[in-house]
Formats: sequence, C-alpha cells, structure tokens
Amino acid sequence: MSTSNNRYYLSAQAEEGYRQKALKMYPHVCGRCAREFSGKRLSELTVHHRDHNHHNNPADGSNWELLCLFCHDNEHSRYTDQQYFAEGSTASPQAAKSTYKAFGDLASLLKKD
Repeated sequence: MSTSNNRYYLSAQAEEGYRQKALKMYPHVCGRCAREFSGKRLSELTVHHRDHNHHNNPADGSNWELLCLFCHDNEHSRYTDQQYFAEGSTASPQAAKSTYKAFGDLASLLKKD
C-alpha cells in the first residue's frame, strides 16, 4: 500500500470510528432541522465537528454534532463564506467605512429653547 493510500485508509478508519461513537452517543436526529433518521437513511446523517477541526475528537464527543447531509453542507458553506468575508481577509473587497451619523445631532435639534 502506498503512503498516500495508507494515509487515506487511516483517515477513513478514524472517521468511521468517531462516526460510530457519535451514533451511539446521540439520538439519530439532525441537530439543525430535527429530522429523524433510521435504517438505510442513517447514512444521510453525518458527524459535524463544531470547531471545524477534524482532528479534534474528544472521547466525550463534545466537538461533534449529528447533521443531515443538507444541513452539514449548509453549515460548511456558511463557515466558508464567513472566512471569505471576514474583516482583514485579503479575498474580500475592503470598502471604506462610513463615519457619517445620520442622527448624530438629533438631540440638539429636538432640544426646546
């Protein structure tokens, strides 16, 4: 077995290990949409790492949540968008921030003489 194939095998093996643990720990319900899964459809339930670090697999499962395929994809899309548009990101366009305050002097205008 080549080194890259061996790494993939070990990664897939680890993933299957924490997935089985998560399925034993948590009810078979999506943590976002609350759909229930059983039987053949149980394969549509994935383990999501809350901190997005697939190497952080504490034995108590505190970094995991079960999400259906759709909610899992949505969560990762939102995370990717957040990273892309984060302040200081070189990928996101940086527009000048407005300093104008539309109601900044309102109190003095409403003050009765």
